[in-house]
Amino acid sequence: MSIQTPATMTRPQKTQLGLLMGIVGVLYTAHSFLRFRNYESRGYDLGIFDQAIRQYSIFKAPIVPVKGVDFNLLGDHFHPILALLAPLYWIWDDPRMLGIALAGLLVSTAIPVYLFTRERFGHLGALLTAAALLLWWPFQAIVNWEFHEVAFGVPIMAWIIWAFDKSRYWLVVGLSASLLLVREDMGITMVAVGIVLLFHKQWAKAALTAVLGLGGYVVVTSYLIPLFSPAGEFTYWQYTALGSSAGAAIVYLLSHPLKSLAILFDHQLKAALWLLSLAPLALLPLASPYVILGAPLLLSRLFNDRLNTWAPVYQYDAIMAPIFILSAVHVLGKLIRRYNCSKIKVIAPAYLLLFGLIGSLFFHSVFPLGRTLTGANWAPGSLVAAKQRAVEMIPDGVCVESADTLVPHLTTRTYVGLHGDIGTDLSSWMIIDFNEQELGGWDPLNPPQALRRAKALGFAQVAPIDSGIMVLHRDVPVNPICSDYLKR
Repeated sequence: MSIQTPATMTRPQKTQLGLLMGIVGVLYTAHSFLRFRNYESRGYDLGIFDQAIRQYSIFKAPIVPVKGVDFNLLGDHFHPILALLAPLYWIWDDPRMLGIALAGLLVSTAIPVYLFTRERFGHLGALLTAAALLLWWPFQAIVNWEFHEVAFGVPIMAWIIWAFDKSRYWLVVGLSASLLLVREDMGITMVAVGIVLLFHKQWAKAALTAVLGLGGYVVVTSYLIPLFSPAGEFTYWQYTALGSSAGAAIVYLLSHPLKSLAILFDHQLKAALWLLSLAPLALLPLASPYVILGAPLLLSRLFNDRLNTWAPVYQYDAIMAPIFILSAVHVLGKLIRRYNCSKIKVIAPAYLLLFGLIGSLFFHSVFPLGRTLTGANWAPGSLVAAKQRAVEMIPDGVCVESADTLVPHLTTRTYVGLHGDIGTDLSSWMIIDFNEQELGGWDPLNPPQALRRAKALGFAQVAPIDSGIMVLHRDVPVNPICSDYLKR
């Protein structure tokens, strides 16, 4: 049965959707600003992206000291789309600008979600669905991380599903190709787009999309990332449960399908991710071909060696949220037409929105925006003033090693990295936070280790320890790498 296109949106309907987007955008931004004010923002990831985009804004390569000395971020992951945010730093050169940018990217996803859902549920059902998406836990998770490159893929993926629904297949191809600028693994997602194009009998476009995706992935991981990487290679193969390489993994998947399937459920965090992703949607996404678009993203996390990619609290889930919700809408729309149960058009989205609201009020570990909604993070913590005093002691234009939570407050005026990550010769200042178990980074030091290292390098304490925050300095000339880093 073909879908009847409803009348053009009325002005009140546009106003209501815009008001929803505006209110949630303010909530996202307020949460981000409060985290920054409370010194909850971290070098991983806000400091990393702030340094990269600030360098783009002054027409330099994205060298990110938080990742290491002379570390070009394009050698970590390939996300040149980040350069589009550089003009924002001409308006306000501050890490909090990324919170505003993230809010804009996420709330814009409400438009394709609303348009897709309105075809099936009408205006009220579509508005409730858009609200439920914007309060869904994956969106809250990425806001709580302040920024990540996958944010660009979130609205793009929603528009891809809308374009499928409108049979605008060249637009599907074009939008999916733009994902190659978001992150290198989006090339595999393009293969999934090609598979969905087969369901629509678009054979040539399916083949083109899959070839572009695979070709783009190979070119980026084999040539472009190694070109920029300090290690000279792509270092993110972390699927050793499947094999030591992509080829070995494919062989394992084909020869051991049951063992491969078992890996997807072999930890309680993996089970939690499955449940939170699909159970609230009554498993409906599994009956839609659109769910295939999320398969590479979800499976790559669950097959990954790193435990922290399995937990439902990270930014990676945000791009899957519109896929799963629109897949559920797609299936539910068919069921409503088949069984003529029009009340579900409002009841189902209202239930999903209620789920998000209850989670936000009572389960802040998964729905962290609840801390802002309930006022739990409105008052600054007891350490904020001490951390601010420590930051103010650091001069401009120097190299400084800092605890993770202080990094975003130093990126605007210093060459700042994490303890032990910018070598032994550059830094002339350090801030050690003895309130933290680890000070941040890929291989983090704990505070006693950082202090021993500081003393061995000739650092001395410059002020009495302040609520567990120690500032140290050594009298060495400021290296031009430090003083020139932020020069235009």
